[in-house]
Amino acid sequence: MERIRLNLTEQCRTYDILIGDGLIPKTGMLLKEHQMKGRVVVITNPTVAQWYLEPLLKSLAAAGYEAGVVQVPDGEVYKSLEEASKIYDFLVESRYDRKTILIALGGGVIGDLAGFVAATYMRGIGLVQIPTTLLAQVDSSIGGKVAVNHPNGKNLIGAFYQPRLVISDVDTLKTLPDRELAAGMAEVVKHGIILDENYFSLVTSELERIRERDPAFMAFVVAGSCRIKADVVINDEKETGIRALLNFGHTIGHSLESLTQYTMYKHGEAVMLGMLAAIRVAVRFGCLPQASFYDTLETTAKSFGMPVTIPGLPARDIYDMLMGDKKAEYGKIRWILPVRLGKAEIVTDLPREMVETVLREMGAV
Repeated sequence: MERIRLNLTEQCRTYDILIGDGLIPKTGMLLKEHQMKGRVVVITNPTVAQWYLEPLLKSLAAAGYEAGVVQVPDGEVYKSLEEASKIYDFLVESRYDRKTILIALGGGVIGDLAGFVAATYMRGIGLVQIPTTLLAQVDSSIGGKVAVNHPNGKNLIGAFYQPRLVISDVDTLKTLPDRELAAGMAEVVKHGIILDENYFSLVTSELERIRERDPAFMAFVVAGSCRIKADVVINDEKETGIRALLNFGHTIGHSLESLTQYTMYKHGEAVMLGMLAAIRVAVRFGCLPQASFYDTLETTAKSFGMPVTIPGLPARDIYDMLMGDKKAEYGKIRWILPVRLGKAEIVTDLPREMVETVLREMGAV
Protein backbone atom coordinates (compact mmCIF):
# COMPACT_ATOMS: atom_id res chain seq x y z
CA MET A 1 0.00 0.00 0.00
CA GLU A 2 1.25 3.45 -0.94
CA ARG A 3 0.48 6.50 1.17
CA ILE A 4 0.47 10.04 -0.22
CA ARG A 5 -0.03 12.73 2.40
CA LEU A 6 -1.77 15.93 1.40
CA ASN A 7 -0.80 18.79 3.71
CA LEU A 8 -2.94 21.91 3.41
CA THR A 9 -1.69 25.11 5.03
CA GLU A 10 -5.19 26.51 5.55
CA GLN A 11 -6.33 25.44 9.02
CA CYS A 12 -3.33 23.03 9.07
CA ARG A 13 -5.35 20.17 7.60
CA THR A 14 -3.76 16.91 6.54
CA TYR A 15 -5.17 13.74 5.02
CA ASP A 16 -3.87 10.57 3.45
CA ILE A 17 -4.49 9.10 0.01
CA LEU A 18 -4.04 5.32 0.29
CA ILE A 19 -3.39 3.37 -2.91
CA GLY A 20 -3.14 -0.41 -3.29
CA ASP A 21 -5.04 -3.61 -3.92
CA GLY A 22 -7.44 -5.27 -1.48
CA LEU A 23 -8.10 -2.11 0.54
CA ILE A 24 -11.92 -2.10 0.67
CA PRO A 25 -12.05 -5.17 2.98
CA LYS A 26 -9.66 -3.26 5.29
CA THR A 27 -11.67 -0.03 5.40
CA GLY A 28 -12.89 -0.42 8.98
CA MET A 29 -9.35 -0.96 10.20
CA LEU A 30 -8.11 2.01 8.17
CA LEU A 31 -10.77 4.29 9.65
CA LYS A 32 -9.75 3.16 13.13
CA GLU A 33 -6.09 3.85 12.34
CA HIS A 34 -7.09 7.37 11.34
CA GLN A 35 -9.00 7.81 14.61
CA MET A 36 -12.44 8.26 13.08
CA LYS A 37 -15.41 7.96 15.39
CA GLY A 38 -19.15 8.21 14.87
CA ARG A 39 -21.93 6.59 12.87
CA VAL A 40 -21.27 5.91 9.21
CA VAL A 41 -23.44 6.33 6.12
CA VAL A 42 -22.33 4.79 2.82
CA ILE A 43 -23.46 6.59 -0.35
CA THR A 44 -23.20 4.38 -3.44
CA ASN A 45 -25.10 3.24 -6.53
CA PRO A 46 -26.51 -0.19 -7.49
CA THR A 47 -23.76 -0.91 -10.03
CA VAL A 48 -20.98 -0.46 -7.48
CA ALA A 49 -23.00 -1.94 -4.60
CA GLN A 50 -23.28 -5.34 -6.26
CA TRP A 51 -19.51 -5.70 -6.15
CA TYR A 52 -18.22 -3.80 -3.15
CA LEU A 53 -20.95 -2.86 -0.67
CA GLU A 54 -21.00 -6.18 1.20
CA PRO A 55 -17.22 -6.39 1.83
CA LEU A 56 -17.24 -2.74 2.88
CA LEU A 57 -20.10 -3.24 5.36
CA LYS A 58 -18.47 -6.38 6.77
CA SER A 59 -15.25 -4.47 7.31
CA LEU A 60 -17.04 -1.58 9.01
CA ALA A 61 -19.04 -3.93 11.28
CA ALA A 62 -15.91 -5.86 12.24
CA ALA A 63 -14.33 -2.58 13.33
CA GLY A 64 -17.39 -1.64 15.38
CA TYR A 65 -18.96 0.95 13.07
CA GLU A 66 -22.73 1.20 12.69
CA ALA A 67 -23.38 1.85 8.99
CA GLY A 68 -26.43 3.02 7.06
CA VAL A 69 -26.68 2.92 3.27
CA VAL A 70 -28.18 5.22 0.66
CA GLN A 71 -28.16 4.09 -2.97
CA VAL A 72 -28.40 6.68 -5.73
CA PRO A 73 -29.33 5.68 -9.30
CA ASP A 74 -26.37 5.40 -11.65
CA GLY A 75 -25.64 8.30 -13.99
CA GLU A 76 -24.47 11.91 -14.25
CA VAL A 77 -28.06 13.18 -14.34
CA TYR A 78 -28.44 12.10 -10.69
CA LYS A 79 -25.68 14.45 -9.53
CA SER A 80 -28.39 16.91 -8.64
CA LEU A 81 -29.93 18.94 -5.84
CA GLU A 82 -32.92 16.60 -5.96
CA GLU A 83 -30.77 13.56 -5.10
CA ALA A 84 -28.86 15.55 -2.49
CA SER A 85 -32.19 16.43 -0.87
CA LYS A 86 -33.11 12.75 -0.67
CA ILE A 87 -29.86 12.04 1.18
CA TYR A 88 -30.53 14.96 3.55
CA ASP A 89 -33.97 13.48 4.26
CA PHE A 90 -32.41 10.13 5.17
CA LEU A 91 -29.84 11.76 7.45
CA VAL A 92 -32.42 13.91 9.22
CA GLU A 93 -35.02 11.14 9.61
CA SER A 94 -32.39 8.74 10.97
CA ARG A 95 -31.03 11.41 13.35
CA TYR A 96 -27.47 11.49 12.08
CA ASP A 97 -25.47 14.17 13.88
CA ARG A 98 -22.35 16.26 13.22
CA LYS A 99 -20.08 13.36 14.16
CA THR A 100 -21.39 11.32 11.23
CA ILE A 101 -18.92 10.04 8.62
CA LEU A 102 -20.14 9.91 5.03
CA ILE A 103 -18.38 7.31 2.86
CA ALA A 104 -18.57 7.86 -0.91
CA LEU A 105 -18.28 4.43 -2.54
CA GLY A 106 -18.30 4.89 -6.29
CA GLY A 107 -17.11 7.01 -9.17
CA GLY A 108 -17.03 10.74 -9.68
CA VAL A 109 -20.80 11.24 -9.52
CA ILE A 110 -21.05 9.55 -6.13
CA GLY A 111 -17.92 11.26 -4.84
CA ASP A 112 -19.10 14.73 -5.87
CA LEU A 113 -22.66 14.22 -4.64
CA ALA A 114 -21.69 12.67 -1.30
CA GLY A 115 -19.02 15.32 -0.86
CA PHE A 116 -21.54 18.09 -1.48
CA VAL A 117 -23.88 16.60 1.11
CA ALA A 118 -21.03 16.19 3.61
CA ALA A 119 -20.01 19.82 3.10
CA THR A 120 -23.51 21.16 3.69
CA TYR A 121 -25.26 18.83 6.16
CA MET A 122 -25.10 20.46 9.61
CA ARG A 123 -22.45 22.81 8.12
CA GLY A 124 -20.04 19.95 7.53
CA ILE A 125 -19.56 16.32 8.54
CA GLY A 126 -16.76 13.81 8.00
CA LEU A 127 -16.10 12.56 4.48
CA VAL A 128 -14.19 9.50 3.28
CA GLN A 129 -13.72 8.93 -0.44
CA ILE A 130 -13.50 5.36 -1.77
CA PRO A 131 -13.26 5.94 -5.54
CA THR A 132 -14.00 2.86 -7.65
CA THR A 133 -13.25 4.22 -11.14
CA LEU A 134 -9.94 5.25 -12.63
CA LEU A 135 -11.30 8.74 -13.27
CA ALA A 136 -12.26 9.20 -9.63
CA GLN A 137 -9.03 7.66 -8.30
CA VAL A 138 -6.76 9.97 -10.29
CA ASP A 139 -8.85 13.12 -10.19
CA SER A 140 -12.24 13.80 -8.62
CA SER A 141 -11.62 12.18 -5.23
CA ILE A 142 -8.54 14.36 -4.63
CA GLY A 143 -8.50 18.01 -3.77
CA GLY A 144 -11.89 18.67 -2.24
CA LYS A 145 -13.98 19.92 -5.15
CA VAL A 146 -17.56 18.77 -4.48
CA ALA A 147 -20.64 19.79 -6.43
CA VAL A 148 -23.94 19.02 -8.10
CA ASN A 149 -24.94 20.02 -11.61
CA HIS A 150 -27.40 22.66 -12.76
CA PRO A 151 -29.37 22.32 -16.02
CA ASN A 152 -27.36 25.26 -17.39
CA GLY A 153 -23.93 23.99 -16.44
CA LYS A 154 -21.84 21.28 -14.83
CA ASN A 155 -20.75 21.61 -11.18
CA LEU A 156 -22.23 25.11 -10.82
CA ILE A 157 -23.45 24.44 -7.26
CA GLY A 158 -20.66 23.27 -4.98
CA ALA A 159 -17.89 23.92 -2.51
CA PHE A 160 -14.29 23.18 -1.63
CA TYR A 161 -14.52 20.50 1.05
CA GLN A 162 -11.65 18.16 1.78
CA PRO A 163 -12.11 14.50 2.75
CA ARG A 164 -10.57 13.07 5.89
CA LEU A 165 -9.25 10.07 3.96
CA VAL A 166 -9.11 8.71 0.41
CA ILE A 167 -8.91 4.93 -0.12
CA SER A 168 -8.11 3.95 -3.72
CA ASP A 169 -8.39 0.18 -4.14
CA VAL A 170 -7.09 -0.65 -7.63
CA ASP A 171 -8.84 -4.02 -7.44
CA THR A 172 -12.04 -2.14 -8.31
CA LEU A 173 -10.61 -1.43 -11.76
CA LYS A 174 -10.95 -5.13 -12.63
CA THR A 175 -14.74 -4.79 -12.75
CA LEU A 176 -14.67 -1.40 -14.46
CA PRO A 177 -16.29 -1.36 -17.93
CA ASP A 178 -13.89 -0.61 -20.78
CA ARG A 179 -15.57 2.71 -21.51
CA GLU A 180 -15.14 3.84 -17.91
CA LEU A 181 -11.47 2.82 -17.93
CA ALA A 182 -11.02 4.85 -21.10
CA ALA A 183 -12.69 7.88 -19.52
CA GLY A 184 -10.19 7.74 -16.67
CA MET A 185 -7.29 7.70 -19.10
CA ALA A 186 -8.22 11.20 -20.26
CA GLU A 187 -7.44 12.60 -16.80
CA VAL A 188 -4.27 10.51 -16.55
CA VAL A 189 -2.75 11.89 -19.76
CA LYS A 190 -4.03 15.38 -18.89
CA HIS A 191 -1.75 15.47 -15.86
CA GLY A 192 1.23 14.59 -18.03
CA ILE A 193 0.49 17.12 -20.77
CA ILE A 194 0.23 20.08 -18.41
CA LEU A 195 2.73 19.19 -15.69
CA ASP A 196 4.90 16.10 -16.28
CA GLU A 197 6.32 15.20 -19.69
CA ASN A 198 7.97 12.00 -18.42
CA TYR A 199 4.75 10.73 -16.85
CA PHE A 200 2.88 11.32 -20.12
CA SER A 201 5.52 9.48 -22.14
CA LEU A 202 5.68 6.52 -19.77
CA VAL A 203 1.91 6.07 -19.50
CA THR A 204 1.28 6.35 -23.25
CA SER A 205 4.00 3.79 -23.92
CA GLU A 206 2.32 1.18 -21.69
CA LEU A 207 -1.28 1.27 -22.91
CA GLU A 208 -1.57 -2.51 -23.11
CA ARG A 209 -0.73 -2.93 -19.41
CA ILE A 210 -3.45 -0.40 -18.61
CA ARG A 211 -6.02 -2.18 -20.79
CA GLU A 212 -5.10 -5.41 -18.99
CA ARG A 213 -5.58 -3.61 -15.61
CA ASP A 214 -2.21 -4.87 -14.37
CA PRO A 215 -2.51 -4.21 -10.59
CA ALA A 216 1.08 -3.11 -10.05
CA PHE A 217 1.09 -0.77 -13.04
CA MET A 218 -2.34 0.61 -12.25
CA ALA A 219 -1.15 1.42 -8.72
CA PHE A 220 1.80 3.24 -10.34
CA VAL A 221 -0.53 5.18 -12.66
CA VAL A 222 -2.91 6.18 -9.87
CA ALA A 223 -0.10 7.16 -7.53
CA GLY A 224 1.60 9.20 -10.26
CA SER A 225 -1.52 11.23 -10.99
CA CYS A 226 -2.28 11.61 -7.28
CA ARG A 227 1.19 13.05 -6.62
CA ILE A 228 0.83 15.53 -9.47
CA LYS A 229 -2.62 16.69 -8.38
CA ALA A 230 -1.74 16.71 -4.66
CA ASP A 231 1.23 19.00 -5.32
CA VAL A 232 -1.04 21.41 -7.18
CA VAL A 233 -3.77 21.36 -4.50
CA ILE A 234 -1.25 21.92 -1.69
CA ASN A 235 -0.06 25.09 -3.44
CA ASP A 236 -3.49 26.36 -4.54
CA GLU A 237 -6.41 24.74 -2.71
CA LYS A 238 -9.08 27.25 -3.78
CA GLU A 239 -8.01 27.55 -7.44
CA THR A 240 -6.75 31.13 -7.42
CA GLY A 241 -3.68 30.31 -9.50
CA ILE A 242 -1.88 27.16 -10.65
CA ARG A 243 -4.78 24.82 -9.86
CA ALA A 244 -6.66 26.28 -12.82
CA LEU A 245 -4.24 24.37 -15.05
CA LEU A 246 -6.03 21.17 -14.04
CA ASN A 247 -8.98 22.45 -16.09
CA PHE A 248 -7.11 21.69 -19.32
CA GLY A 249 -9.65 20.13 -21.67
CA HIS A 250 -12.54 20.89 -19.32
CA THR A 251 -13.56 24.20 -20.88
CA ILE A 252 -14.93 22.66 -24.06
CA GLY A 253 -15.46 19.31 -22.31
CA HIS A 254 -17.99 20.72 -19.84
CA SER A 255 -19.72 22.56 -22.67
CA LEU A 256 -20.14 19.31 -24.61
CA GLU A 257 -21.53 17.55 -21.54
CA SER A 258 -24.01 20.32 -20.75
CA LEU A 259 -25.10 20.78 -24.37
CA THR A 260 -25.90 17.07 -24.67
CA GLN A 261 -27.53 16.96 -21.20
CA TYR A 262 -24.88 14.54 -19.90
CA THR A 263 -26.23 11.69 -22.04
CA MET A 264 -23.83 11.50 -25.01
CA TYR A 265 -20.35 11.63 -23.47
CA LYS A 266 -18.66 10.23 -20.41
CA HIS A 267 -16.84 13.00 -18.56
CA GLY A 268 -13.45 11.70 -19.64
CA GLU A 269 -14.56 11.43 -23.26
CA ALA A 270 -15.67 15.06 -23.25
CA VAL A 271 -12.40 16.10 -21.60
CA MET A 272 -10.42 14.18 -24.24
CA LEU A 273 -12.25 16.07 -27.00
CA GLY A 274 -11.62 19.29 -25.08
CA MET A 275 -7.89 18.56 -24.86
CA LEU A 276 -7.61 17.77 -28.56
CA ALA A 277 -9.46 21.00 -29.35
CA ALA A 278 -7.32 23.04 -26.94
CA ILE A 279 -4.10 21.79 -28.54
CA ARG A 280 -5.41 22.80 -31.99
CA VAL A 281 -6.40 26.21 -30.61
CA ALA A 282 -2.95 26.63 -29.03
CA VAL A 283 -1.28 26.02 -32.38
CA ARG A 284 -3.57 28.51 -34.15
CA PHE A 285 -3.09 31.06 -31.37
CA GLY A 286 0.68 30.72 -31.68
CA CYS A 287 1.58 29.74 -28.12
CA LEU A 288 2.40 26.14 -29.11
CA PRO A 289 5.07 25.99 -31.85
CA GLN A 290 4.94 22.21 -32.17
CA ALA A 291 2.13 19.80 -31.36
CA SER A 292 3.95 16.52 -31.92
CA PHE A 293 2.22 15.03 -28.87
CA TYR A 294 -1.19 15.64 -30.50
CA ASP A 295 -0.79 12.45 -32.53
CA THR A 296 0.16 10.49 -29.39
CA LEU A 297 -2.92 11.81 -27.59
CA GLU A 298 -5.20 11.04 -30.53
CA THR A 299 -3.72 7.53 -30.86
CA THR A 300 -4.26 6.96 -27.13
CA ALA A 301 -7.89 8.07 -27.42
CA LYS A 302 -8.54 5.83 -30.42
CA SER A 303 -6.86 2.84 -28.79
CA PHE A 304 -9.36 3.09 -25.91
CA GLY A 305 -12.31 3.65 -28.21
CA MET A 306 -12.79 7.30 -27.27
CA PRO A 307 -14.21 9.79 -29.77
CA VAL A 308 -11.80 12.20 -31.48
CA THR A 309 -14.41 14.16 -33.44
CA ILE A 310 -17.46 16.25 -32.50
CA PRO A 311 -20.13 15.16 -34.96
CA GLY A 312 -23.30 17.13 -35.54
CA LEU A 313 -23.17 19.71 -32.73
CA PRO A 314 -23.30 23.39 -33.74
CA ALA A 315 -19.99 25.16 -33.07
CA ARG A 316 -21.89 28.33 -32.14
CA ASP A 317 -23.92 26.50 -29.48
CA ILE A 318 -20.80 24.89 -28.01
CA TYR A 319 -19.17 28.32 -27.69
CA ASP A 320 -22.29 29.95 -26.24
CA MET A 321 -22.41 27.27 -23.55
CA LEU A 322 -18.83 28.18 -22.56
CA MET A 323 -19.95 31.59 -21.34
CA GLY A 324 -22.06 30.00 -18.61
CA ASP A 325 -19.21 27.85 -17.32
CA LYS A 326 -18.05 28.58 -13.77
CA LYS A 327 -14.48 29.08 -15.03
CA ALA A 328 -15.46 32.22 -16.97
CA GLU A 329 -14.32 35.40 -15.23
CA TYR A 330 -15.57 38.94 -15.88
CA GLY A 331 -17.25 37.76 -19.07
CA LYS A 332 -14.07 36.17 -20.41
CA ILE A 333 -13.41 32.48 -20.88
CA ARG A 334 -10.28 31.12 -19.20
CA TRP A 335 -8.48 28.76 -21.57
CA ILE A 336 -5.76 26.37 -20.48
CA LEU A 337 -3.42 26.00 -23.43
CA PRO A 338 -0.22 23.93 -23.63
CA VAL A 339 2.95 25.79 -24.59
CA ARG A 340 4.96 22.56 -24.75
CA LEU A 341 4.56 19.01 -23.49
CA GLY A 342 4.61 19.23 -19.70
CA LYS A 343 3.73 22.92 -19.43
CA ALA A 344 0.54 24.96 -19.92
CA GLU A 345 -0.62 28.54 -19.41
CA ILE A 346 -3.87 30.42 -18.80
CA VAL A 347 -5.11 32.51 -21.73
CA THR A 348 -8.24 34.70 -21.74
CA ASP A 349 -8.25 36.60 -25.05
CA LEU A 350 -9.03 34.05 -27.73
CA PRO A 351 -11.05 35.14 -30.77
CA ARG A 352 -14.40 33.41 -30.94
CA GLU A 353 -14.00 32.68 -34.63
CA MET A 354 -10.71 30.88 -33.99
CA VAL A 355 -12.35 28.55 -31.48
CA GLU A 356 -15.35 27.89 -33.69
CA THR A 357 -13.06 27.15 -36.64
CA VAL A 358 -11.26 24.48 -34.60
CA LEU A 359 -14.56 22.99 -33.51
CA ARG A 360 -15.66 22.74 -37.14
CA GLU A 361 -12.36 21.12 -38.05
CA MET A 362 -13.24 18.46 -35.49
CA GLY A 363 -16.68 17.82 -36.98
CA ALA A 364 -18.96 20.42 -35.43
CA VAL A 365 -21.31 22.24 -37.81
